[in-house]
Amino acid sequence: MIKRAAPVAIAIAVGLLTFLGLLLNLPQLSNLLLRWASFLAAVALLLGILNLFAVHASRLFKGNVYSGVLVISMVAVFALAIGERLGLVDNGVNLVFNLVQAPLEMALASLLAFFLFFSGFQLLRRQRTSGAVLFFVTIVLVLLSIVLVNNRFVPAAIGNVFAQIRQTIDIVFVTAGMRGILIGVALGTVTLSIRLLVGAERPYNK
Repeated sequence: MIKRAAPVAIAIAVGLLTFLGLLLNLPQLSNLLLRWASFLAAVALLLGILNLFAVHASRLFKGNVYSGVLVISMVAVFALAIGERLGLVDNGVNLVFNLVQAPLEMALASLLAFFLFFSGFQLLRRQRTSGAVLFFVTIVLVLLSIVLVNNRFVPAAIGNVFAQIRQTIDIVFVTAGMRGILIGVALGTVTLSIRLLVGAERPYNK
């Protein structure tokens, strides 16, 4: 019983101390607890990276090619970071990021646009509702605005029209959706925080 109650009491005490430090404007207390939390998060991240490396290193010895690529990439980036720290390499990690990570992100973003268009087309074929039509039309307008704006083969007037359409979509619809999502996240965070403070939610026991 004591072993089960101790983590709950510690979690509630730390949560209340952090809340009081922020509420009563006690920066020393709140900053100390936040530094502890940042340190524990960094340790958890390091343990996760080491566990990922260990799992894929064991798969590498079983002949898994993808695990080998991951392990070699992790070792190479870590060696470049150490080399930058010691002054042996200049801007090595950024070079790898610009040559590998950035092109992969751009390729995935391009595929995402294609899959959104294809999904909207399939959705429109299955059910022709107002939501499906709006979704497909929005995708088409956004893609056309990306293609036509700043295109030298398209008249400037047409490009300006699509630029205004995309700006309207971004300002009105995208901003409204983002605000709704952020409000929902804020309400969920407050609810979860209250449940953690009163001990109703205990993720640390799982």
